[in-house]
Amino acid sequence: MADDASGPDMKDLKRRMEGAIDSLKTEFSGLRTGRASANLLDNVNVNAYGSMMPMNQVGTVNVPEPRMLSVQVWDQSLVGAVEKAIRDSGLGVNPVTDGQNVRVPLPALTEERRVELTKIAGKYAEQARIAVRNVRRDGMESLKKADGISEDEQKRLADEVQKLTDSMIKEVDASLETKEQEIMQV
Repeated sequence: MADDASGPDMKDLKRRMEGAIDSLKTEFSGLRTGRASANLLDNVNVNAYGSMMPMNQVGTVNVPEPRMLSVQVWDQSLVGAVEKAIRDSGLGVNPVTDGQNVRVPLPALTEERRVELTKIAGKYAEQARIAVRNVRRDGMESLKKADGISEDEQKRLADEVQKLTDSMIKEVDASLETKEQEIMQV
């Protein structure tokens, strides 16, 4: 009950808002830009040993060339499953098997695909903004329920929560702008 007397836990609110931004950055790492990134396959799951496993748990992802990814599959029996997972991932790539290695050539992005990717990035950013605002709402509700604090102190804490929210939203917007520039680079 100590929290009720002092209002919202600012460290907890900040941690939760930063979690939304970390999640956004993870989502962004899976979006294709003009050059290869090992993170591109982070969100691809492989049907292995009867369950879905992240790509990095069945092989090593490397970037041997600017427009090529390579997955060194650890278990020969999973090569087909890795190739299928990559093909079905919606990334618009066509993997090629070479022994225990799956090569993934990345075609140049068309203008249409770049615009589509910026829209997807915008959706991810909006989800992060909503998550940050939900944390803000929780903080404000906690403040309203708090007992034994003056109106001035309530106002000060509300302003602090709002400032934190504003700075986190700015960070989301800056991340989105950076990602959009990466995607639109030719």
